[in-house]
Amino acid sequence: MALPALATLDELAAWMQREPTELLPSAALVLDTASAIVRAEARQRFTRGTTTVALAPRGQVVSLPQRPVVSVEIVRAGGRALRPDEYRLWRDQLWLGSLGLGPVVVTYTHGYGDVPADVRAIVLTLAGRVLTNPSDLRQESVGSVSVTYAAETIGASLAPIERDALARYRPRAAVVQLGKGRPW
Repeated sequence: MALPALATLDELAAWMQREPTELLPSAALVLDTASAIVRAEARQRFTRGTTTVALAPRGQVVSLPQRPVVSVEIVRAGGRALRPDEYRLWRDQLWLGSLGLGPVVVTYTHGYGDVPADVRAIVLTLAGRVLTNPSDLRQESVGSVSVTYAAETIGASLAPIERDALARYRPRAAVVQLGKGRPW
């Protein structure tokens, strides 16, 4: 199932200060591609959805990869569905108590009701760059007029500042203690 673009054609037209009818026919494809690039960088879907994942607990904690977590429908571990009093949801983590179970399968609802404004801005900026410079030119001249594009405008890629802005949405890395209880 394809995920919807993180911005609309009308938003893109407004962002580029054009009328929607002035956009190229490829604008929808560009928005879809820009959205996929942003999702890959952030490792988040952003749009509301329900996902089932199999995860290995770290100690008594399972970190759910898609955020924000809206609700948990079912948690299965040890071959059975857990009762709601056997786990606790805190932000994007499930605390399993002292169950000491193996892999956990979780079905949960996640995502934003509205795409965050900074994420939408990055998608619109990236799409606008691609539509403004579709031939990936570094520089072009016509008579006495010369235009030089910034390196960030070449190709459908994110600028470092955009990557930095998306970093706050990425799932955080886990810290794992090695050799616990072993004399290393």
